[in-house]
Amino acid sequence: MASNPHAAWSEFWALNKGSGQDGGCLPAGYQGINNTQKQAWSRFAPSLLKNARVLDLATGDGRVMAWLMATRRDLKVSGCDMAPELPIPPRGAKVKAGVRMEKLPYPDRQFACLTSQFGFEYGETAKVAAEAARVLRDDGVLAILTHRQDGPILAHNIKRRAQILWAIEEQGLPELAKRSLQLRRGGLAVVPEAITVAPAQGAAAHGAQSAAWEIAEAIRQSLVMGARDHPANVARLIDTIVSRARNELGRIASLEAACATTADEATFAHALEMAGFEALANEPLTESGQTTPFADFRTYRITR
Repeated sequence: MASNPHAAWSEFWALNKGSGQDGGCLPAGYQGINNTQKQAWSRFAPSLLKNARVLDLATGDGRVMAWLMATRRDLKVSGCDMAPELPIPPRGAKVKAGVRMEKLPYPDRQFACLTSQFGFEYGETAKVAAEAARVLRDDGVLAILTHRQDGPILAHNIKRRAQILWAIEEQGLPELAKRSLQLRRGGLAVVPEAITVAPAQGAAAHGAQSAAWEIAEAIRQSLVMGARDHPANVARLIDTIVSRARNELGRIASLEAACATTADEATFAHALEMAGFEALANEPLTESGQTTPFADFRTYRITR
Protein backbone atom coordinates (compact mmCIF):
# COMPACT_ATOMS: atom_id res chain seq x y z
CA MET A 1 0.00 0.00 0.00
CA ALA A 2 1.13 3.55 -0.71
CA SER A 3 1.84 5.85 2.18
CA ASN A 4 -0.63 8.48 3.35
CA PRO A 5 -0.72 11.20 0.65
CA HIS A 6 -0.39 14.10 3.11
CA ALA A 7 2.52 12.41 4.87
CA ALA A 8 4.08 11.65 1.49
CA TRP A 9 4.22 15.31 0.52
CA SER A 10 5.56 16.29 3.93
CA GLU A 11 8.33 13.73 3.59
CA PHE A 12 9.05 14.86 0.04
CA TRP A 13 9.71 18.48 1.04
CA ALA A 14 11.70 17.40 4.09
CA LEU A 15 13.98 15.35 1.81
CA ASN A 16 14.23 18.02 -0.89
CA LYS A 17 14.82 21.24 1.00
CA GLY A 18 16.72 23.62 -1.24
CA SER A 19 17.08 21.03 -4.00
CA GLY A 20 15.27 22.89 -6.77
CA GLN A 21 12.95 19.95 -7.33
CA ASP A 22 10.15 20.33 -9.86
CA GLY A 23 7.44 20.00 -7.24
CA GLY A 24 7.46 16.23 -7.23
CA CYS A 25 5.09 15.34 -10.06
CA LEU A 26 6.48 16.74 -13.32
CA PRO A 27 8.17 14.35 -15.74
CA ALA A 28 11.93 14.64 -16.15
CA GLY A 29 12.74 16.90 -19.08
CA TYR A 30 9.46 18.81 -18.84
CA GLN A 31 11.20 22.17 -18.40
CA GLY A 32 8.71 23.48 -20.94
CA ILE A 33 5.90 22.98 -18.42
CA ASN A 34 7.81 24.94 -15.81
CA ASN A 35 8.45 27.74 -18.32
CA THR A 36 4.76 27.90 -19.24
CA GLN A 37 3.81 28.13 -15.56
CA LYS A 38 6.31 30.94 -15.03
CA GLN A 39 4.92 32.84 -18.01
CA ALA A 40 1.35 32.50 -16.71
CA TRP A 41 2.24 33.97 -13.30
CA SER A 42 4.37 36.68 -14.90
CA ARG A 43 1.37 37.73 -17.02
CA PHE A 44 -0.88 37.73 -13.96
CA ALA A 45 1.38 39.74 -11.64
CA PRO A 46 0.90 43.16 -13.33
CA SER A 47 -2.86 43.00 -12.63
CA LEU A 48 -2.32 43.26 -8.87
CA LEU A 49 -2.59 46.53 -6.95
CA LYS A 50 0.57 48.33 -5.89
CA ASN A 51 2.08 46.91 -2.67
CA ALA A 52 -0.55 44.15 -2.66
CA ARG A 53 -0.27 41.50 0.05
CA VAL A 54 -0.24 38.04 -1.50
CA LEU A 55 -0.58 34.62 0.14
CA ASP A 56 0.55 31.53 -1.76
CA LEU A 57 -1.30 28.40 -0.63
CA ALA A 58 0.50 25.03 -0.60
CA THR A 59 3.61 26.97 -1.54
CA GLY A 60 6.05 24.03 -1.63
CA ASP A 61 9.40 25.35 -2.80
CA GLY A 62 7.99 28.87 -3.22
CA ARG A 63 8.49 29.13 -6.96
CA VAL A 64 5.21 31.01 -7.51
CA MET A 65 6.28 33.60 -4.95
CA ALA A 66 9.64 33.94 -6.71
CA TRP A 67 8.01 34.45 -10.10
CA LEU A 68 5.58 37.05 -8.77
CA MET A 69 8.31 39.00 -7.00
CA ALA A 70 10.55 38.90 -10.07
CA THR A 71 7.82 40.71 -11.99
CA ARG A 72 6.56 42.94 -9.17
CA ARG A 73 9.15 43.92 -6.56
CA ASP A 74 6.56 45.90 -4.61
CA LEU A 75 4.44 42.87 -3.69
CA LYS A 76 4.35 41.68 -0.06
CA VAL A 77 4.43 37.93 -0.51
CA SER A 78 3.90 35.12 2.02
CA GLY A 79 3.40 31.40 1.64
CA CYS A 80 2.08 28.50 3.69
CA ASP A 81 2.13 24.74 3.32
CA MET A 82 0.98 21.71 5.33
CA ALA A 83 4.48 20.19 5.29
CA PRO A 84 6.26 20.66 8.64
CA GLU A 85 9.58 21.28 6.85
CA LEU A 86 9.95 23.38 3.71
CA PRO A 87 12.75 24.51 1.39
CA ILE A 88 14.21 27.95 2.05
CA PRO A 89 11.76 30.50 0.60
CA PRO A 90 12.74 33.08 -2.02
CA ARG A 91 14.50 36.13 -0.64
CA GLY A 92 11.96 38.65 0.62
CA ALA A 93 9.18 36.08 1.11
CA LYS A 94 7.92 34.60 4.38
CA VAL A 95 6.57 31.09 4.85
CA LYS A 96 4.65 29.20 7.51
CA ALA A 97 5.01 25.42 7.62
CA GLY A 98 2.50 22.97 9.08
CA VAL A 99 -0.48 24.97 7.82
CA ARG A 100 -3.54 23.32 6.32
CA MET A 101 -5.45 25.32 3.74
CA GLU A 102 -8.72 24.48 5.49
CA LYS A 103 -7.62 26.40 8.59
CA LEU A 104 -5.43 29.38 7.75
CA PRO A 105 -3.71 31.14 10.69
CA TYR A 106 -4.35 34.63 9.34
CA PRO A 107 -6.83 37.39 10.29
CA ASP A 108 -9.91 38.16 8.21
CA ARG A 109 -9.48 40.26 5.08
CA GLN A 110 -5.70 40.49 5.27
CA PHE A 111 -4.69 39.74 1.67
CA ALA A 112 -5.36 41.35 -1.69
CA CYS A 113 -4.63 38.13 -3.55
CA LEU A 114 -4.36 34.40 -2.89
CA THR A 115 -2.45 32.17 -5.28
CA SER A 116 -1.82 28.45 -5.57
CA GLN A 117 -0.09 26.21 -8.09
CA PHE A 118 -1.06 22.55 -7.98
CA GLY A 119 -2.18 22.99 -4.38
CA PHE A 120 -5.74 24.29 -4.00
CA GLU A 121 -7.29 21.13 -5.46
CA TYR A 122 -5.45 18.91 -2.96
CA GLY A 123 -7.56 20.21 -0.09
CA GLU A 124 -11.24 19.94 0.82
CA THR A 125 -12.44 22.35 -1.84
CA ALA A 126 -15.41 23.85 -0.02
CA LYS A 127 -13.44 24.46 3.19
CA VAL A 128 -10.41 25.82 1.36
CA ALA A 129 -12.60 28.16 -0.68
CA ALA A 130 -14.33 29.41 2.48
CA GLU A 131 -10.99 30.09 4.18
CA ALA A 132 -9.68 31.82 1.06
CA ALA A 133 -12.72 34.06 1.04
CA ARG A 134 -12.30 34.84 4.74
CA VAL A 135 -8.72 36.08 4.49
CA LEU A 136 -9.25 38.03 1.25
CA ARG A 137 -10.10 41.72 1.18
CA ASP A 138 -13.41 42.76 -0.32
CA ASP A 139 -11.73 43.48 -3.65
CA GLY A 140 -9.54 40.39 -3.43
CA VAL A 141 -8.57 38.01 -6.21
CA LEU A 142 -7.92 34.26 -6.16
CA ALA A 143 -5.59 32.83 -8.84
CA ILE A 144 -5.02 29.08 -8.97
CA LEU A 145 -3.18 26.87 -11.43
CA THR A 146 -4.82 23.44 -11.26
CA HIS A 147 -4.17 19.93 -12.56
CA ARG A 148 -6.12 18.37 -15.42
CA GLN A 149 -7.27 14.77 -15.38
CA ASP A 150 -6.71 14.49 -19.14
CA GLY A 151 -3.24 16.06 -19.12
CA PRO A 152 0.29 14.68 -19.55
CA ILE A 153 1.28 15.10 -15.89
CA LEU A 154 -1.20 12.55 -14.57
CA ALA A 155 -0.50 10.24 -17.52
CA HIS A 156 3.22 10.34 -16.73
CA ASN A 157 2.63 9.58 -13.06
CA ILE A 158 0.27 6.68 -13.75
CA LYS A 159 3.07 5.14 -15.81
CA ARG A 160 5.51 5.81 -12.96
CA ARG A 161 3.20 3.98 -10.56
CA ALA A 162 3.14 0.90 -12.80
CA GLN A 163 6.94 0.98 -13.02
CA ILE A 164 7.37 1.25 -9.25
CA LEU A 165 4.90 -1.54 -8.55
CA TRP A 166 6.62 -3.77 -11.10
CA ALA A 167 9.85 -3.55 -9.11
CA ILE A 168 8.71 -3.64 -5.52
CA GLU A 169 5.59 -5.82 -5.74
CA GLU A 170 5.27 -7.75 -9.01
CA GLN A 171 8.94 -8.79 -9.06
CA GLY A 172 9.35 -8.59 -5.28
CA LEU A 173 12.92 -7.38 -5.66
CA PRO A 174 13.34 -5.85 -2.19
CA GLU A 175 12.29 -9.02 -0.37
CA LEU A 176 14.33 -11.19 -2.70
CA ALA A 177 17.39 -9.03 -2.03
CA LYS A 178 16.90 -9.09 1.74
CA ARG A 179 16.47 -12.88 1.75
CA SER A 180 19.76 -13.17 -0.09
CA LEU A 181 21.48 -11.34 2.76
CA GLN A 182 20.69 -14.31 4.98
CA LEU A 183 22.61 -16.62 2.63
CA ARG A 184 25.99 -14.96 2.93
CA ARG A 185 28.94 -17.24 3.40
CA GLY A 186 32.35 -16.12 4.58
CA GLY A 187 31.36 -12.46 4.45
CA LEU A 188 30.67 -12.59 0.70
CA ALA A 189 27.37 -11.49 -0.78
CA VAL A 190 25.10 -13.80 -2.71
CA VAL A 191 23.46 -11.81 -5.53
CA PRO A 192 20.50 -13.75 -6.94
CA GLU A 193 20.33 -14.09 -10.71
CA ALA A 194 16.89 -12.46 -10.63
CA ILE A 195 18.41 -9.34 -9.08
CA THR A 196 21.28 -9.31 -11.59
CA VAL A 197 18.97 -9.38 -14.63
CA ALA A 198 16.18 -7.22 -13.15
CA PRO A 199 17.50 -3.82 -14.38
CA ALA A 200 17.59 -5.06 -18.00
CA GLN A 201 14.15 -6.60 -17.60
CA GLY A 202 12.78 -3.37 -16.11
CA ALA A 203 14.23 -1.35 -18.98
CA ALA A 204 12.78 -3.76 -21.53
CA ALA A 205 9.34 -3.72 -19.93
CA HIS A 206 9.08 -0.02 -19.05
CA GLY A 207 11.90 1.83 -20.79
CA ALA A 208 15.48 2.85 -20.12
CA GLN A 209 15.78 5.16 -17.10
CA SER A 210 12.24 4.24 -16.01
CA ALA A 211 11.42 3.78 -12.33
CA ALA A 212 11.38 0.03 -12.95
CA TRP A 213 15.01 0.15 -14.13
CA GLU A 214 15.99 2.73 -11.50
CA ILE A 215 14.72 0.75 -8.51
CA ALA A 216 16.00 -2.58 -9.84
CA GLU A 217 19.45 -1.08 -10.44
CA ALA A 218 19.52 0.58 -7.02
CA ILE A 219 18.75 -2.75 -5.34
CA ARG A 220 21.32 -4.60 -7.45
CA GLN A 221 24.00 -2.06 -6.61
CA SER A 222 23.06 -2.19 -2.92
CA LEU A 223 23.96 -5.88 -2.90
CA VAL A 224 27.06 -5.56 -5.07
CA MET A 225 28.53 -2.50 -3.37
CA GLY A 226 27.58 -3.83 0.05
CA ALA A 227 29.22 -7.20 -0.52
CA ARG A 228 31.52 -6.82 2.49
CA ASP A 229 29.24 -4.59 4.55
CA HIS A 230 27.17 -5.89 7.45
CA PRO A 231 23.90 -7.39 6.15
CA ALA A 232 21.89 -5.17 8.49
CA ASN A 233 23.37 -2.05 6.86
CA VAL A 234 22.52 -3.31 3.38
CA ALA A 235 19.01 -4.21 4.53
CA ARG A 236 18.50 -0.68 5.83
CA LEU A 237 19.60 0.73 2.49
CA ILE A 238 17.09 -1.48 0.69
CA ASP A 239 14.39 -0.35 3.14
CA THR A 240 15.24 3.27 2.29
CA ILE A 241 14.83 2.56 -1.41
CA VAL A 242 11.42 1.01 -0.76
CA SER A 243 10.36 3.83 1.57
CA ARG A 244 11.09 6.46 -1.07
CA ALA A 245 9.31 4.42 -3.72
CA ARG A 246 6.21 4.16 -1.53
CA ASN A 247 6.47 7.87 -0.78
CA GLU A 248 6.18 8.48 -4.51
CA LEU A 249 3.18 6.16 -4.68
CA GLY A 250 1.54 8.30 -1.99
CA ARG A 251 2.19 11.47 -3.96
CA ILE A 252 0.79 9.88 -7.12
CA ALA A 253 -2.36 8.87 -5.21
CA SER A 254 -2.84 12.45 -4.03
CA LEU A 255 -2.26 13.76 -7.56
CA GLU A 256 -4.87 11.37 -8.93
CA ALA A 257 -7.39 12.54 -6.32
CA ALA A 258 -6.61 16.19 -7.08
CA CYS A 259 -7.20 15.60 -10.78
CA ALA A 260 -10.53 13.95 -10.01
CA THR A 261 -11.49 17.03 -7.97
CA THR A 262 -10.94 19.45 -10.83
CA ALA A 263 -12.47 17.05 -13.38
CA ASP A 264 -15.76 17.33 -11.47
CA GLU A 265 -16.15 20.86 -12.76
CA ALA A 266 -19.70 21.38 -11.48
CA THR A 267 -18.84 20.49 -7.89
CA PHE A 268 -15.59 22.46 -8.00
CA ALA A 269 -17.32 25.55 -9.38
CA HIS A 270 -20.17 25.26 -6.88
CA ALA A 271 -17.76 25.18 -3.92
CA LEU A 272 -16.13 28.41 -5.03
CA GLU A 273 -19.45 30.06 -5.82
CA MET A 274 -20.85 29.19 -2.39
CA ALA A 275 -17.78 30.78 -0.79
CA GLY A 276 -18.53 34.03 -2.63
CA PHE A 277 -16.23 33.77 -5.63
CA GLU A 278 -17.09 34.89 -9.14
CA ALA A 279 -15.16 33.20 -11.94
CA LEU A 280 -13.22 35.63 -14.13
CA ALA A 281 -11.24 33.39 -16.49
CA ASN A 282 -10.11 29.83 -17.06
CA GLU A 283 -7.09 29.51 -19.37
CA PRO A 284 -5.84 26.04 -20.38
CA LEU A 285 -2.03 25.94 -20.30
CA THR A 286 -0.12 23.95 -22.90
CA GLU A 287 3.61 23.33 -23.05
CA SER A 288 5.28 24.91 -26.08
CA GLY A 289 5.19 22.53 -29.02
CA GLN A 290 2.48 20.34 -27.48
CA THR A 291 -1.26 20.19 -28.09
CA THR A 292 -2.65 18.72 -24.85
CA PRO A 293 -3.12 21.18 -21.95
CA PHE A 294 -1.39 20.17 -18.73
CA ALA A 295 -3.19 22.61 -16.39
CA ASP A 296 -5.81 25.36 -16.10
CA PHE A 297 -5.03 28.87 -14.88
CA ARG A 298 -8.20 30.02 -13.08
CA THR A 299 -8.91 33.47 -11.66
CA TYR A 300 -11.77 34.54 -9.40
CA ARG A 301 -12.97 37.67 -7.63
CA ILE A 302 -14.59 37.77 -4.19
CA THR A 303 -18.10 39.23 -4.46
CA ARG A 304 -19.38 39.61 -0.91
